[in-house]
Amino acid sequence: MTLNRRDFLKVSGAGAAVALTGCATQSASTAAKGNPHVVIVGAGFGGATCAKYLKQWGPNIDVTLIEPNDKFVSCPISNWVLGGIKTMDDITHGYDNLPKRGIKMVKDYVVGVDTAQRMVKLKGGSSIAYDRLVLAPGIEVLTDTVKGFKDAEAAGKVVHAWKAGEQTALLRKQLEAMPDGGVFVMSVPTAPYRCPPGPYERACMVANYFKKAKPKSKIILLDGNPDIASKKGLFMNAWNTYYPGMIEYRPNNAPFAVDGTKMIVSTEFDDVKGDVLNVVPRQRAGEVCAMAGARNDSNGVWCTVNLATFESTTVPNVHVIGDSVLSNLPKSGHMATNHAKVCAAAIVELLAGRQPDPIPVVANTCYSATSDTTSGYVANVFRFEAGKGYVSAPEGGATAKGDELNFAYNESWAQNIWAEVLG
Repeated sequence: MTLNRRDFLKVSGAGAAVALTGCATQSASTAAKGNPHVVIVGAGFGGATCAKYLKQWGPNIDVTLIEPNDKFVSCPISNWVLGGIKTMDDITHGYDNLPKRGIKMVKDYVVGVDTAQRMVKLKGGSSIAYDRLVLAPGIEVLTDTVKGFKDAEAAGKVVHAWKAGEQTALLRKQLEAMPDGGVFVMSVPTAPYRCPPGPYERACMVANYFKKAKPKSKIILLDGNPDIASKKGLFMNAWNTYYPGMIEYRPNNAPFAVDGTKMIVSTEFDDVKGDVLNVVPRQRAGEVCAMAGARNDSNGVWCTVNLATFESTTVPNVHVIGDSVLSNLPKSGHMATNHAKVCAAAIVELLAGRQPDPIPVVANTCYSATSDTTSGYVANVFRFEAGKGYVSAPEGGATAKGDELNFAYNESWAQNIWAEVLG
């Protein structure tokens, strides 16, 4: 697949040209009852971006964004907090700019979805009607798939820290309190999971911290996959170059139990004792997807959608974007923003009574830090093809080792995408 200038403009705007034409009119049925109303659940990378572009491309659309948290905490770059490169304040941002764009924000939890009546029910007791519903809840961590995890988590003995926030801060404190010569045991869930390179970057960041502050310490990385799931060359180069002998990698070692009292992680092959335990269980689409009947793959774990519009394949007028979607696209923050733009453009068209772009183009850029001065990346452009899904352009690729220039780009990418998401 060859991309011309127009394709790349579509990637950067993710359907802007299509969406702008959708601003002009709306269908007779919609006009008769006033402005169409789109409700979005979840103000992360996908949800906040979708809300922003719906208002930008469809100013006649009323947009309500439901989010229980006061602040946006970025999962990308949260590993840097564990490595001592950034603080929680650095990755925490407000939602102040979104209401300025005409987006109504509701701070509450969704407790039910009536897709027949097109109503979202909130914990606070109210209900909100919608014409189109967008679900962007991220992932649900299946802590009950690891025996003893919930008790150990409640006691503060083990965290997954796969949703950036309080657990990120707690894990950093645990690493700081760990004695020099201690063992940090962490795990990688069986794919698919949020942010495929994330666990391996985490190992790099913690190793970078240990190298400077606790040089006698060791990391045992238990991987539920048969091999490094993403950017293998990048991480192997970093481990061999910067952290020789510090990271012990064990593939095909998914944890099935945790003992928070004895500080042991059990796999099929061994009981692994550590001073700090960071177990990341398997994941599935967020709970609100199940409420809407959109957690609809063969295992009831992920959401299948029409990838040209992100509308659920089983629930009309409900769209799902971000990590909850089952596809060949990576589950990354950057990709969630691209889902959001394609979805927003499609909704503008659908509400106007027109057909959405049948061949949308999306892009993904994912940086991973390998030390406090080096990073590498993977970047790809994908075009949707009917019957095939999204097909990657041959021009994409990944770096074989990290360097200082890409570390600078990594920092700039974070600042730019936060500005993109939050307006």
